[in-house]
Amino acid sequence: MSTINRFKGKEEFDAIKSQIRTTIQTAFYQNNVQSVKTVAQAYQLAKKSPGTIPLTGIPIYEPEKQGLPEDAHALLFNDGNTFGRAAAARRISGDPEVDLKYYSAIIRDSIYDTRKKSMYHGEVVIGLHRNFMIKAHLLIPEDHENIFYSWLLNFQYVNEVYSEMYKYSKKIPEGDIIIFCDPDWSHPDHPMGLTFFDPTHNCAAILGMKYFGEYKKGTLTLAWGTAARNGYAACHGGLKCYNLPGKKHTIAVFGLSGSGKSTITHAKHDNKYNVTVLHDDAFIINIEDKTSIALEPTYFDKTQDYPMNCEDNKYILTMQNNGAIMYDDGKIYPVTEDLRNGNGRAIKSKLWAADRVDRIDDPINSIFWIMKDPTMPPVIKIKGAALGSVMGATLATKRSSAEKLAEGINPDQLVVEPYANPFRTYPLSVDYKLFKNLFEAGVDCYIINTGHFMGKKVEPSHTLQIIESIVEDRAEFVKWEPFEEIEIMKIDGFDADLENAQYRREFMIHFVQRIQYVESRQTVKEGVDALPAEAVKSLYAVMSELHGDEDKKLQETLLNGISEIE
Repeated sequence: MSTINRFKGKEEFDAIKSQIRTTIQTAFYQNNVQSVKTVAQAYQLAKKSPGTIPLTGIPIYEPEKQGLPEDAHALLFNDGNTFGRAAAARRISGDPEVDLKYYSAIIRDSIYDTRKKSMYHGEVVIGLHRNFMIKAHLLIPEDHENIFYSWLLNFQYVNEVYSEMYKYSKKIPEGDIIIFCDPDWSHPDHPMGLTFFDPTHNCAAILGMKYFGEYKKGTLTLAWGTAARNGYAACHGGLKCYNLPGKKHTIAVFGLSGSGKSTITHAKHDNKYNVTVLHDDAFIINIEDKTSIALEPTYFDKTQDYPMNCEDNKYILTMQNNGAIMYDDGKIYPVTEDLRNGNGRAIKSKLWAADRVDRIDDPINSIFWIMKDPTMPPVIKIKGAALGSVMGATLATKRSSAEKLAEGINPDQLVVEPYANPFRTYPLSVDYKLFKNLFEAGVDCYIINTGHFMGKKVEPSHTLQIIESIVEDRAEFVKWEPFEEIEIMKIDGFDADLENAQYRREFMIHFVQRIQYVESRQTVKEGVDALPAEAVKSLYAVMSELHGDEDKKLQETLLNGISEIE
């Protein structure tokens, strides 16, 4: 067996106990809890739930392979004003500013307030190979059957095949993931809701949240943390393997929602290659052998990328925050364009990617940090392991419509999101060391800009051509003067000449902001996310190579100023 659910004695219990975990786990045994054993049962509950729209124009494709009834259809359910994740509502046990006594009381009251509601208990497996499998449990009130059903579909619902696989999976000395939820909860101190995590004890409370993405990413938050504690690099990105004549090339791309990571992962390249896809959002890399495991079977995609008549829509299982329309055949179809609101979403079945696998045994070859930093050329190659990892730790990008931002936050402002993973609950140095280990072991590091370079858009065709040249070993990188550890691929129309005074100035401004970000980790949250000295040293080394008199004056001014990157 993998993670721990039932206990043989005090010693095993003592290894994973905490106040929050005991509080949440106890709720699962109340007499108002109903266990839902099959995804077919969850489908019927969701279909009957008030507000559900059965999309009669989208029958489930090959329902027998999804564990669903033959006559099942895709289901649409819409939330209210919220259609994105609220990072500002996250609280993590162990952070300096988090008062455990205060939040323990809130969670106890939230559980008490659901005692007169029927509660559903479901369980899934996270990690699709017996080398890494975690059991996860969700407890959620009635009237939220669509969240519950989507959660079971997003992860691997327990069937005969996966039950047997889990039985013989590698033991992980940690507790099952347990999550208590109440989307109807409200509290004057938490107008955006509350997502509370006790990550080292694999438990969470998700309160006042109606957007399904909170439940998906909340569960992954704990799974990624477990992976990081057990010898894996936790990855919010996409991974695919190019099966070329006589060799293979496996790449991983890391970026926030809307950065292009799914586009790159699922790109067909005009069918030039035999490609194997692991996943486009959640996976882990074994640091020792560099093999990779998918954490989820399905895909949680933006619907706007797929027109209403797109063939890919036949793989939809559930939809969130979309419009609906009736055609002249009397059937109801979704309006996939973002007309009702931004960030319309759908869960698509594993069958969508015919080239999909759950584990890639071929060691990873290349890692791409996807940025939207306007001073970054379309692609550069980082030679040093420390520099490669700290550039991932200072991944500069922009917010997306998948996020519900707190009042006053500018969605167009450049932000740093380390390793494109806003769901990390452990010290940043853990990821820094894990990725540095990969680069030291021979994995190549690249940065690709999928936004604008000095006002000019980097088109998806540019990005895909860059990646194709790299995997085919025909990419020509040259030293990016004057840097010792950075190489560049020269691309027509994108002049990254640091002899250009304006560009040199803009580049330094953004690079110094990275230095400021890393240095600030020494004091933010009492230094929880402080990085080793070598990290900031590698950034300073890059800056020192721009050593003209005007460069030094600007650098000194910037380093004494305030960063524009959060």
